[in-house]
Amino acid sequence: MTDDSAGGGGLDRRQFERYSARIEVRFPHPTDAAKAFRAYSLNFSVGGLCLKTQRTYVIGDTMRLELVVEGREAISVEAEVAWMRSGAVGVRFVNVPDDVRDELATIAEALKR
Repeated sequence: MTDDSAGGGGLDRRQFERYSARIEVRFPHPTDAAKAFRAYSLNFSVGGLCLKTQRTYVIGDTMRLELVVEGREAISVEAEVAWMRSGAVGVRFVNVPDDVRDELATIAEALKR
């Protein structure tokens, strides 16, 4: 999820198409919740998302997120901090089971429309 517009400084390494989306993101683990109990995405892809936040994260840190998409049960996913910039953090989803990856793909497909 690193490119010039995403806070990196190099080639666009995105594997999945990204869509503008305001998805509620919850942090169920107490240490992550201490940073931000809840946030909203700026964009979303099957591989990760960009969160609007004023909090600082360390690149490479992992965290558990719950994605709350209207009309669906919250989707729990492990994420790794890919990049940071003022006001935003990019995370990539890691260790994603096939059934969760399918749910993420369904969300991305709905956002295409």
